[in-house]
Amino acid sequence: MTLSAPADHTSREQLRARIAEVLARARARTHTLTDAVDTNELVAQHSPLMSPLVWDLAHIGNQEELWLVRDVGGREAVRADIDELYDAFKHARVNRPALPLLDPGQARGYVGAVREKVWDVLESASFDGGPLLANGFAFGMIAQHEQQHDETMLATHQLRVGAPALSAPAPPSAVVAASGEVRVPAGEFTMGTSADPWALDNERPAHPVFVDAFAIDVAPITNEQYVAFIADGGYDRPELWSERGWAHRVEAGLTAPQFWERDTDGAWYRRAFGVRTPLAPKQPVVHVCWFEAEAYANWAHKRLPTEAEWEKAARYDPATGTSRRYPWGEDDPSPRTANLGQRHLEPAEVGAYPEGASALGVQQLIGDVWEWCSSGFDAYPGFRAFPYREYSEVFFGGDYRMLRGGSFGTDAVACRGTFRNWDHPIRRQIFAGFRLARDLGPDEL
Repeated sequence: MTLSAPADHTSREQLRARIAEVLARARARTHTLTDAVDTNELVAQHSPLMSPLVWDLAHIGNQEELWLVRDVGGREAVRADIDELYDAFKHARVNRPALPLLDPGQARGYVGAVREKVWDVLESASFDGGPLLANGFAFGMIAQHEQQHDETMLATHQLRVGAPALSAPAPPSAVVAASGEVRVPAGEFTMGTSADPWALDNERPAHPVFVDAFAIDVAPITNEQYVAFIADGGYDRPELWSERGWAHRVEAGLTAPQFWERDTDGAWYRRAFGVRTPLAPKQPVVHVCWFEAEAYANWAHKRLPTEAEWEKAARYDPATGTSRRYPWGEDDPSPRTANLGQRHLEPAEVGAYPEGASALGVQQLIGDVWEWCSSGFDAYPGFRAFPYREYSEVFFGGDYRMLRGGSFGTDAVACRGTFRNWDHPIRRQIFAGFRLARDLGPDEL
């Protein structure tokens, strides 16, 4: 549902219940991710790209304390002495294991104590008194923050070595065909949002964008499609790669998506969360960097979509001329429309979620895999940093490429048609894949 201003007691209580639900859901997932491994694995650094899991756990509590306990609630600090330890801008991930961090028992006690105070703050919140409280924004921001770190911790689990620690049912199989492409007509559409009460600052404000006619793939690129690229020498042909991309391919020794393994008989396998299984041909490819996606696009004589093209394909409804909150409409995601929330530990086959298709007929734009776009990360016209510059503004114009749509590890509270994610083009540990687009020829317009 789309939250609106709490005009009366009933709507305030509905908002309070909604906030309680998303906070509890995030905390249950945090517990799942941190209780799944022992103390040694919680404090270990499983990759220099990632923090120890125990750092993420206490950082979640610290952000909740800063914003909800101290700022919104005006309550006494729980642990004012640890703010600097858990400031993500003060300590790079690679250096965090050397810090005097809370041990797992202390971290669990800390986040529990913070949450108890947050329940008191929520109980007395009036949801007025400024933009931080309006529509419960600060609570929604913190729920999104925790879920974003939960997805980061899920990526850490993927990088850890050892016996499987997580389990989930298999994702659904395809129920409809999901191939070919959809033509998107030229014209203006509304990008971003000014109405979604929990949208973050980089999603705002809503603004008109003109997009030339283009075609976009119905579904993300699959494993079997990517195998064809490898078989055709995709990693050995510098003409398919940009100069920078080829340099990275050589330096990093890239020969296939991360976590892929090939047997002596030529069969491909993928290792996911400690389990090695034959490559699922119809699932979207995952764990590819932006440079790999760009090279594949060149091989296929197509390109990656721009961020505006991706959002128009996802949100634009030609029947009404409006932009939807999600591809399928205004309702929140459900198990029928998208693979989200760590419900499964891998992408579903393309064609598994026909009820989640956009008005233009593009499938699986939400969930399964984050999708690389060609665009860099920049502010929308009229952008205003809120509630702090470090969430978005300090990253604008950096060496980033946009990721849209969420993954199987993204929670619904942190995923919508306007949600913007970004990362360095070399990153592969994230749950990222891609789909392709192309310009239309004169005879196709």
